Parts: sequence; structure tokens; C-alpha cells
Amino acid sequence: MNNARQLLTWSLSFILILVFSITAMKSCTRIDAGHEGILVKLYGTDKGVQDVNLVTGRVWYNPFTEEVFQFPTFVQTVDYPAFTVNAKDGSVFTVDPTISFRVSPGESPRIFSKYRKDIELITKTTLFNYTRDAFRIQFNKYSTDSIISNRQSFEDKVQIALDNALRKEGFELEQMTSGLQYPDEIVRAVNLKNRAVQQALQVENELKVAEAQARKKIVEAEAEARANELRQRTLTPLLIQQQFIEKWDGRTPLYGNSPTFFKNVQ
Repeated sequence: MNNARQLLTWSLSFILILVFSITAMKSCTRIDAGHEGILVKLYGTDKGVQDVNLVTGRVWYNPFTEEVFQFPTFVQTVDYPAFTVNAKDGSVFTVDPTISFRVSPGESPRIFSKYRKDIELITKTTLFNYTRDAFRIQFNKYSTDSIISNRQSFEDKVQIALDNALRKEGFELEQMTSGLQYPDEIVRAVNLKNRAVQQALQVENELKVAEAQARKKIVEAEAEARANELRQRTLTPLLIQQQFIEKWDGRTPLYGNSPTFFKNVQ
């Protein structure tokens, strides 16, 4: 009987030690580098996010009444799905944005207290809505022509508006690319215009080549005429006789019926 009681006591002790060990293991966690940890009360009148920030390191908590969440503070990049927005004059543009952001230091408790979501879900929903609204509001202020001719200025204003909106929610915008795509009719018009400009440049270049070739022929003809004129001025009878002697092969040339040594060239 005593052995049975001892065995039962040892079993209960073992179970208590095992439960205590498991509880102790679960009541400690380590906040990874580049993260902020927040302690959340699950029960009681003071449930919610404590007015403290848990720094990187080891954190002890009660797993039955508390829970620890980690919010990354490093820069994250998200590529949102494309959506369409209307310009001031009704033209439909497509936006395929990508943003890089991070949680502002010390803001993770306020973010979680407001949204009750982890950072991944907040990124897919809340931040996407802010991004889409920033583009929608700015597009409503610009006409199609002004967007195309001042694209960089337009995108800068979208980025400033989005950054201001995110900072109010505890985030900081690091970078944004719009992936802006023009309406099909605008793309066709631009392509036709570029093609016309290229054809005009090609014709202009061909005219320049033709003019250059014509000027070259004129210069060559003028040079040839001057050379002929100079030859005529210098071809005297004496010079012709001298050239004949220089090129004579020693045989008597014959002109007509009677042989003569020199032909009269006058």
C-alpha cells in the first residue's frame, strides 16, 4: 500500500515537474534582432497592449494570460496587385505599385492596439488601401496630358502623400515605384507620333545625303573643268613636240602619204 502511495506521489511529482517545465519553456521567448516585441494581456480589466515596448532580447511572460507578438522594424518591400484609377479628364490609367516601408521605432504597440492584426495582414489590407487612395486622390487632380508631361512630379507628390498618411499610422515609407501604365489609346497615339517623327528624320537625313552627293559632283565637275582649262592653256606646240620626243620610240611616224618627222598641230 505504501509502495502504491509512493508511486502515485512520484507520478504526481513527475507530472507537476513536467507541467512546470513546459510552462517555463513557453513563458520565455526571445525577440529577434530587427524586431520589436509587444506584450498583450489576454484577460482581465487591463487587457490590451501595455504601455511599454519590449526591446530585443529574452522576455518572460505568463502564457496563460499574456501573449508576445513580434513586429519587424527592418525595411520590408511589398509588390501590390495592379489596379486602375481615373485621371481628372476620365482617362483610365493602370498602377502596379511597389513600396518599401518599415515600422517606426516604438510604434508597434500603438499599431497592434489599433488594428489587432500582425504586420503581414496589415500590409496586405491597411497599407494597400492607403497606397490606392494616395494614387486615386492625386490622379483626380491631374489631366492626362499633365500626367504624361509631368510624370516625375506627379509620382513625387503621390509618394509624399503616401508617406504622410503612413507616418500617422506608425510607418515610414522608404521608397515607392508606381509601375504606371498609360491608356491604350495614349500608347497608340504616342507610337504613331514617334513613328512620324522617325520617318521625318529619315527623310531629312536622306535629303542631306542627296545634297551632299550633289555638292560633291558639282565640286568634282568644277575641278575637272578647271583642270581642262589649265591643260589647254599649257599645251603649246613646243610643249607638244617636247612630249612627243620624250615618248618617241625611235621609229619614224607616218602621217598621210609622205613621211614627216613632226606633225603640224596648229
